[in-house]
Amino acid sequence: MGDDHKVVLPSDSYKPYSGAFRSHQTRRGKMEKSSSLWNLFSLLPLSPTGESYEVLVRYKLSHFGYFPATMYFEFCPDLPASAPFCIVREVEAIASTPLAVELGPVSPYKPFQKGKYRAANLVIVDGSFSGHQCLYVYFTSRGLLDSSLRMKTYPHRFHLLLHLEELQMEVDIKKYDILNQTMTQEKSNKSLLTLRVPGVAENRPSVLRGDCLRVHKSADKVEPITVYNGYVHRVELDRVKLGFSKQLLQIFISNMKFDVEFTLNRYPLRLQHRALDLAAKHELEEVLFPSGAAAASLPMMFNDQLENNPQQHAAVQRIVAGSSKPAPHLVFGPPGTGKTITLVEAMNQVYKADRSAHILACAPSNSACDLLCERLMVHMDHHRVYRLYASSRDPRTVPKSLLKHCNWDQRRESFVFPDKESLMEYTVVVTTLISAGRLVSGGMPVGHFTHVFVDEGGQAVEPECIITVAGLLSAREGQLVLAGDPKQLGPILRSPLAVKYGLGLSLLERLMRDNPLYQKSTDSGHFDTRFVTKLLRNYRSHAAILKIPNELFYENELQVFADQWDREAYCNWEYLPKKGFPLIFHGVMGKDEREANSPSFFNVSEIEVLVDYLTKLMETQGKKGLPKLSPKDIGIIAPYRKQVEKITKALKSVTALKRWSDLAELKVGSVEEFQGQERKIIIISTVRSSLHYVKMDEEFNIGFLSNEKRFNVAVTRARSLLIVVGNPVILNKDSTWKKFISYCVNEKGYTGFDFRDADGEDDIVSRLANLKFNVDSDSKYT
Repeated sequence: MGDDHKVVLPSDSYKPYSGAFRSHQTRRGKMEKSSSLWNLFSLLPLSPTGESYEVLVRYKLSHFGYFPATMYFEFCPDLPASAPFCIVREVEAIASTPLAVELGPVSPYKPFQKGKYRAANLVIVDGSFSGHQCLYVYFTSRGLLDSSLRMKTYPHRFHLLLHLEELQMEVDIKKYDILNQTMTQEKSNKSLLTLRVPGVAENRPSVLRGDCLRVHKSADKVEPITVYNGYVHRVELDRVKLGFSKQLLQIFISNMKFDVEFTLNRYPLRLQHRALDLAAKHELEEVLFPSGAAAASLPMMFNDQLENNPQQHAAVQRIVAGSSKPAPHLVFGPPGTGKTITLVEAMNQVYKADRSAHILACAPSNSACDLLCERLMVHMDHHRVYRLYASSRDPRTVPKSLLKHCNWDQRRESFVFPDKESLMEYTVVVTTLISAGRLVSGGMPVGHFTHVFVDEGGQAVEPECIITVAGLLSAREGQLVLAGDPKQLGPILRSPLAVKYGLGLSLLERLMRDNPLYQKSTDSGHFDTRFVTKLLRNYRSHAAILKIPNELFYENELQVFADQWDREAYCNWEYLPKKGFPLIFHGVMGKDEREANSPSFFNVSEIEVLVDYLTKLMETQGKKGLPKLSPKDIGIIAPYRKQVEKITKALKSVTALKRWSDLAELKVGSVEEFQGQERKIIIISTVRSSLHYVKMDEEFNIGFLSNEKRFNVAVTRARSLLIVVGNPVILNKDSTWKKFISYCVNEKGYTGFDFRDADGEDDIVSRLANLKFNVDSDSKYT
């Protein structure tokens, strides 16, 4: 592959100069015949005026991608007293396939026009949904935050942190207000209007079903202005469907322009505030700040796998015996170690040991709760288990097997909250942490639930987690069990102050970090199994895939117990850089781009490589000892919604992949969407190719750089084959990624662009110093 560029140098009115043409190879480009970063090509005598000079720059490329380079031309006058000047030109070469052209920007990126006008005199007309929230103000001193956390100050401190977070959320969401935006009416449901909101799929802004958006006609500028509340019925990739009052629908004309104001849904925050007060009222100190425990064996396991796993067996035994009560029991479950299976087994055993037991099973997300429910029903009577959904849940996303065992009202076609007497008849109630607050509101008596199990407990802020126990669990008799991994993704917060003072810590992580009961003994080097069980057997991944996460996050304690045939299925794949090492890092010098009004990023060069690997997997399946592949065996992880969208589009357009009739089952999603999941093959597109945007990633908690937990989750989803496609120069600036890339290089699992050919940006300043000019002087630059 090659590419030519012509750089035209204008003449100047100065006296004749000799031009010292120096080329600078940036971190991405390599000039043909350039043996070093600086290469003096020629010294040219230039005419005084009226002449132009063409310089031919030739690229010789070995890989697809985006390769910019900076050219410096230094001009030195014949007169000794005259200062030199310099002309700088940027050139670039792009090597791509027709697919890249198809996936390129549909139009140049142009940010949405943000709203700034907020009228003071408003007439508000409510729309079709329910729920109003209010903010109460709480003042306290700086000393409260600086002091150590204890039960006496517990509710006050977390009230303040929640208020700090809410204030930041309020400030942030105002940035997304939109001016002069059109809405369209749904064809299938005339009562709903559709509003386009680029970035909504990446929580920019965060919009959920049931949230309220305020709109008023853009043409209305004379106060009082009529504002219409619209409630979100559905969130799609870049649009939301809203329910408004009949008053707006009657005057609505298609493509009418509106100014849009986003608002916060304060209901989850209100539940957390109430939980803090209830924690104090019901004296949960021994649950939140445990200081000791009690003591006690177990029949055969329901799940045979647990019989031979000492850590899982011990965890179930301790939970059923209540050996940690009143303190919580923690199940520390690194990736693939079976923490959800352990919880399910413990719940089955609790019910078997005590038929009067009542269990509340929770998780932060609906998908995790659905998984808990489905696994519980394998060994427990279906009629003993009840799945409680919030009214905002989209019924189309509910597994069909659970619709008969939840609060879906077929006649009303909505989720209806049942009376407490009906709920109290079930052995296990499964719901999200937030929806557990409805049980308190519904009058469920304290102590009815003898056990509360929280799966994925590391993903929730502490006040959210205690919604499940405050006002529900008896402080002395009840048993709280938290399962999770503090080394994987935790809560997402907006307020730097709230993060600084501890709101970003889950209850599980705080206990493991601060409480001696949950820390390894300095003498034995082990956890006290009455309080915490660390699962050590990984049933998911090949040792090569597990090695770096094991070293970085789990003290090299994880043991490979995955099925040998499954984990070694791709060890002899012909496209591996090294046989026996089912891990590939493919270096790509791409370009992170945006298009139209979407703030999200994509990288077509990485998609080209990714599609090439998918095609090779498709063509080689079932041959030379390789297993037959189904799309559901493959997962593609990308940190930006636009990359997910472009990858999905590419999959549909590649002829070879169309042979998979069920291609829709090939999941493409963010890291968050893959937490708790696994696939035989995982392909990761890291996207980022510009340091300029790294700070933005940190601000919005997206991307891979400077987020080791997101890295950990992404690389531990694969069972048999892991392929990472990314820019090694950018990723190497992060210590975690640098270790991973070095590992791939050392094990000969690296392929693609040779990043040793690219000098780092950090060298540019020092290299510039070698040019004989001073940026602080009167020299001229173009």
